[in-house]
Amino acid sequence: MAKIENKITIVENILRANDQIAQQNRSRLDSANLFSMNFMASPGAGKTSLIEATIGNLKDKYKIAVIDGDVASSIDADRAADAGAQAVQVNTGGECHLDAVMINNALNQLELVETDLLIVENVGNLICPSGFQLGTHKNVLIASIPEGDDKPYKYPQIYQNIEALVVNKIDLMPYVDFNMDYFLKGVSILNPGLIHFQLSCRTKEGIQEWLDWVESNL
Repeated sequence: MAKIENKITIVENILRANDQIAQQNRSRLDSANLFSMNFMASPGAGKTSLIEATIGNLKDKYKIAVIDGDVASSIDADRAADAGAQAVQVNTGGECHLDAVMINNALNQLELVETDLLIVENVGNLICPSGFQLGTHKNVLIASIPEGDDKPYKYPQIYQNIEALVVNKIDLMPYVDFNMDYFLKGVSILNPGLIHFQLSCRTKEGIQEWLDWVESNL
């Protein structure tokens, strides 16, 4: 019993320390008067594609920065930079999520006062990222049609800890056994009234509604 209690205490201490640094991050972002989002999703759901679409449509009006978290490589950060954003790569060294310390260090590499929008692309995972606050203003989950309609029921925590939901790849609805009503029912049970967007980064259907929401926060 003592060993279990010790482990619980250690985890609680880690999360408490992380939350304190997340608050520092939020203060820095607020002081710079920029809006920030933490993108979470399973691998392949379309985080990077949505980032590219957001940058491509808004870069002429706003200065955009991206912090990209991955276990290895700079592929996604390179894509964000090519799309027109200032990009910082964070390699987690095997960790399945970003944490507040990693974000704090990445913020030091950005011109915050000259930035309007910051997008953090978290590591692709539906479990670990939900437990670590980063200090961003909104947590956004990107789900996708090929993942299946049961994800809110199987991964409830991440759906409870978000302020916006994007359902991507709706162009695949005719080809995939996905019940949108069943999916959204699970979401509403966990997070009543959650704002959500149904779109396709490939065909651009529904993208404008997403962009309007982003701009309403800027």
